[in-house]
Amino acid sequence: MRDGADIIIGIDAGTSVIKAVAFTLSGRQIASSSTRNTYLTGDDGSATQSLEQTWRDCVTALRGLAAKVEDLPRRTAGMAVTAQGDGTWLVGRDNRPVGDAWLWLDARAAPTVRRLAAGPGNRARFEATGTGLNTCQQGTQMAHMDRHHKELLDHAGVALHCKDWLYLNLTGVRATDPSEASFTFGNFRNRQYDETAIEALGLGHRRALLPEIIDGTMVTHGLTREAAAATGLLEGTPISLGYVDMVMTALGAGVRTGGGNNALSTIGSTGVHTRAKDVADVQLNAEGTGYVICLPVPGVVTQVQTNMSATLNIDWALSLAAGLMAEAGNEPSHADLVARIDGWLASAKPSGIIYHPYISEAGERGPFVNADARAGFLGLSMRHRFPDLLRAVVEGLGLATRDCYAAMGEMPGELRLTGGAARSRALRGMLSAAVDAPVRISAREEAGAAGAAMMSAVAIGAYESMDACIADWVTPLLGEAEAPDAVLAKRFGRLYPAYVEARKVLPPVWEALVEEQARYVPGA
Repeated sequence: MRDGADIIIGIDAGTSVIKAVAFTLSGRQIASSSTRNTYLTGDDGSATQSLEQTWRDCVTALRGLAAKVEDLPRRTAGMAVTAQGDGTWLVGRDNRPVGDAWLWLDARAAPTVRRLAAGPGNRARFEATGTGLNTCQQGTQMAHMDRHHKELLDHAGVALHCKDWLYLNLTGVRATDPSEASFTFGNFRNRQYDETAIEALGLGHRRALLPEIIDGTMVTHGLTREAAAATGLLEGTPISLGYVDMVMTALGAGVRTGGGNNALSTIGSTGVHTRAKDVADVQLNAEGTGYVICLPVPGVVTQVQTNMSATLNIDWALSLAAGLMAEAGNEPSHADLVARIDGWLASAKPSGIIYHPYISEAGERGPFVNADARAGFLGLSMRHRFPDLLRAVVEGLGLATRDCYAAMGEMPGELRLTGGAARSRALRGMLSAAVDAPVRISAREEAGAAGAAMMSAVAIGAYESMDACIADWVTPLLGEAEAPDAVLAKRFGRLYPAYVEARKVLPPVWEALVEEQARYVPGA
């Protein structure tokens, strides 16, 4: 470590924002800088992002951080990068992009998912990876490309993920990490590629596109001269390739503390529900859904179920209110509406409404996979008003959270929460009651960037182990446990069976509605 180097930088390239965050070696956040991401969506279900622009945005975020932290280049002891997961970022000759990336939001692989899920090798693939098939994944997207867009794979030299692309630009090294490698093409038990999984996807002939797997707590590469010139940082600064953002956020927010394994839900645009487990304790469900994703702790993985949409459902409800208020001559800001949420929820009495929060046009991926799944209310009557609908939406997020943990076994004994929605006491109360367990929130502002930076802290020798790092970076920031409301918990206990029964019988309805919607899409 260089003399005077006392800062670690964590980069978190999310779907909406790229952040660069500076931490002290002991985990105190010093400053952050962010740049908004841009991506394009199409009527065909596509969601794509420019690789070149993503790198430029990362550079902008790092330059912005340097403007806030005095002498940042000299003081930087290490840097790590994490990013949005899944998706396919193809790179060809001279490390140049092969078109735009297919994001995790891209739904074009839905027919391929259905075909592969019905194939004879799918269960063996699931037993290896611990991960169910969905349209978000690089494996299914590449399998779809191999049938319908062969030219993309033919011109590619390597298939990367978002963080891998940024790592390539920072270090010149084509690589991926054990988390995304194992849940896409590998085996979570040995953290290596699995030939059974690759063959089940029909991609054996594309095996050469899979990059080397490296662990950023043990392996670093130096910042290249070109990247140093672009970012303003010093050439040779050790860079760690972080794990996927889901587990980096979970690590930074408390999914593992005191050497023990916990449950953590990230309630943001999507809902990510995570339980840390020793490898030997993982029990795969019969439905073949969810993820098993490695943690940067030897022998420990996270079992994960993810809702395609979480707070996006609330955003949708608020947009309805905003539209109606604007027509009446009052145009509230999004912040104004968010500030009213707790009041609206308090004014709405419990009623017999169930809301399935499947608002994404990509359907749902946890705890079941169905690209046709759509949101909907059940039980509406004339007496219901907007606050009642908003309460049903929030309760729907609680029921979806319970549904995901039920697919992983028993309800957690305690639930840690992170994500912007965790700041709402009303929403925390709903989630606590939904799983009938105390909740605890972390004061960590940027958990994803912190999780990545923790990997760098171990890699450069600031800590001898990840658990030692967790003791300083994570545990002191956990708040007091908030007990569930007993009456509300009983309500969720009554609603949950109806919630599950309804979503099990609705698939034919969803399919018919999606087919009808397709009639009105240009070119369909």
